[in-house]
Amino acid sequence: MAEHPGHFTPAGDGFMPTNFAQSHWGDDHLNGPAIVGLIARGLEKHCGSAEFRPARLAVDLFRAARNALTTLDIRVLRDGRRVRVAEGDVVQDGRVVARATLVQYRPSAPVPGELWTSEARFPEPPSPDGAISPYVGSDEAGWTRSPAEHQNGSRKRFYNDGIGVVTGERLSPFVRAATVAEATSLVTNLGSAGVGYINGDLTVALSRLPVDEWIGIQADSHQAADGIAVGTATLFDSLGAFGAGTTTAIANPAAQIDFSTREFRMGINYE
Repeated sequence: MAEHPGHFTPAGDGFMPTNFAQSHWGDDHLNGPAIVGLIARGLEKHCGSAEFRPARLAVDLFRAARNALTTLDIRVLRDGRRVRVAEGDVVQDGRVVARATLVQYRPSAPVPGELWTSEARFPEPPSPDGAISPYVGSDEAGWTRSPAEHQNGSRKRFYNDGIGVVTGERLSPFVRAATVAEATSLVTNLGSAGVGYINGDLTVALSRLPVDEWIGIQADSHQAADGIAVGTATLFDSLGAFGAGTTTAIANPAAQIDFSTREFRMGINYE
């Protein structure tokens, strides 16, 4: 196995998915972290700057990505003194399968006065043992390596260092945060019967970049009505909370992912 396994390998002007990019939703589907990571990497490489800090990444996952050559189309929408905005498409077979917007702000001094801050804390995570697969946790079952043991009605969390986007490359702090934040869908939509909601988007908001390779994400809220769900989660590193993820999702019971009856494939993301 490569020193830094990834969801994709370079292929000409694009990328070919690896087995790490495969999804549990279908045999020819790519998972959310692979697509989010790829577009986050592309936006950072083409539009990132040491003078700006990524504050919001919004990704619309409006078409199933397949096991096919994948390319990116990225453009800058605004390049201002304090705000920089870029947009990018993930393209397969001439069709856009996902579109993302990255908003970056120039850092400055904090404002005066006192502000309310959430007291949410991330439970003590396990010590990484060198394996690729992440840890899944819940209030009811503690920490394990398999989501099957967390098919319950309690609060969920995830602890992961993120599989690389491109084989042989280390993840940047921004791309790592975006990739792990895609687990917002998992920690908010995993219930006693598995995962039945498939997210159609992801918004990642960051006050700063993570300082660690391993990142925690914990569910904050979940609401559902008439087959439409909204989930929010908080991102943590060793310094505390640094960002949040939000997803909207649509019911997909015909393809319900029940981890208790499905073999878990090590190293492949859950959705």
